[in-house]
Amino acid sequence: MQKISLAALARHELAHALGASNGRSAKTVFGGHEHQLRQTLIALRAGEGMSEHENPGEATIQVLLGRVLLRAGEVTWNGSPGDLMIVPDRMHSLDSVEDSVILLTVVKKL
Repeated sequence: MQKISLAALARHELAHALGASNGRSAKTVFGGHEHQLRQTLIALRAGEGMSEHENPGEATIQVLLGRVLLRAGEVTWNGSPGDLMIVPDRMHSLDSVEDSVILLTVVKKL
């Protein structure tokens, strides 16, 4: 068994994001190319985001710190700490309203 402190990792990645030129930092917590399930902790400086893209499979976003906006077409969802957001299976984007950290969980399509 392996145990990871998401709180500690969130602080670490957010510090990197705040100093990065693109305002982002990410770390794969579990999975990768050899697994179907992948969990990635993503830190975003306020005002930064992830431009519109497609889903590689079923996905959720758990907001750990800050506030984010998930957009799909004309529909927008607000996410705050403790929220679990189901990512729609269509083109979508994510914007950080405040310095934020999310846990992205994806199960790749077969």
